[in-house]
Amino acid sequence: MPLITCVEDLRVLAKKRVPKAFYDYVDSGSYSESTYRENSDAFQNLKLQQRVAVNVAGRSTASTMIGQPVAMPVAIAPTGLAGMQWANGEVLGARAAERFGVPFTLSTVSICSIEEVARSTSAPFWFQLYVMRDRGFNASLIERAKAAGCSALVVTLDLQINGQRHKDLKNGMTVPPRLTMSNVVDFASKPGWMLRALSGAKTFGNLAGHIKGGNDVIAISKWVASQFDPTLTWDDIAEIKCLWGGKLILKGIISAEDARIAASLGVDAIVVSNHGGRQLDGAPSTVDALPAVVDAVGQEVEVWMDGGIRSGQDVMKALALGAKGTMVGRAFMYALGAMGEAGVERMLQILQSELDVTMALSGVRQISEIGRHNLFQRNSSGYAAWRAHESFEHAISATN
Repeated sequence: MPLITCVEDLRVLAKKRVPKAFYDYVDSGSYSESTYRENSDAFQNLKLQQRVAVNVAGRSTASTMIGQPVAMPVAIAPTGLAGMQWANGEVLGARAAERFGVPFTLSTVSICSIEEVARSTSAPFWFQLYVMRDRGFNASLIERAKAAGCSALVVTLDLQINGQRHKDLKNGMTVPPRLTMSNVVDFASKPGWMLRALSGAKTFGNLAGHIKGGNDVIAISKWVASQFDPTLTWDDIAEIKCLWGGKLILKGIISAEDARIAASLGVDAIVVSNHGGRQLDGAPSTVDALPAVVDAVGQEVEVWMDGGIRSGQDVMKALALGAKGTMVGRAFMYALGAMGEAGVERMLQILQSELDVTMALSGVRQISEIGRHNLFQRNSSGYAAWRAHESFEHAISATN
């Protein structure tokens, strides 16, 4: 086993161990993939302000997300087909997250079902809902999530239609799925993956047995593709809020206007997300969109972000821009594909260690101390405007 020191090591190992079609499903974006790349690049463009001679003993990465204590402000994002990266991957991810002390979010299109994950864990997890045309089916999923003890519902808003992903089309990850000769050869070249796949779940666990038209992957894929709803409106979200009755998180918001509408509905958190660059190519990175969303909603609702987070330093930068929490999807899938449950736990350890060291070198001991003052000021960037705004606020406060 190679020495794993960063998330990139896990990505490289996953690429070796996971069949190309399923690896590319994770490691790709829509159209030219410009937004997918920009999500990560934008983090690299942000620079941190180093501080010295500050007492940073007794640091803690502990925080809360929608009132839930977390070992660090990082949750595992909902990811479709996690069980195809490693057999029963959703169960493995939920168990690793539970041990570590961070939230796990189960996708509607997971391989393992809500009930399977609930039987395999003792801590409540979150459930992610895609709003389907069949509103009765939506209601049934919500009831199943309640019965399983899920502590929050995450509604994804940015998949009313599918963005075109060229790699998926070329790999046969279509509706229905298309098995190619290159797929067969590639599967055969991954004997470890093949052996695990034979022992794991092989269909969409939340959908099999609950829809009309059959339980096989092809039938379910066709049904899901027909169910994404372009008529989705904020009225539907208000109705879902009433049906759920618990903590509600809205994911897929990158505009200040949408953030204000979401906050007006009384939701508990919104996730600044562009679906990992897999939907509207050319949309802004989540790093670029985050400050305006934070400024738009103030303290009305918790603002989190996902997209491009590959390190604890990225987590620190997101918090410095005003996020109260983060979600990781690709880092989770790389870790799962590389080493299964142990990989997910290692990924979380890496993020926490990197966050802790970055806090220390930035003169920070508590998550609550992190702010825009931790970003390095460059006159040619937006940092100068942020710092000037904060200085003005401090001056007014001192005068009063």
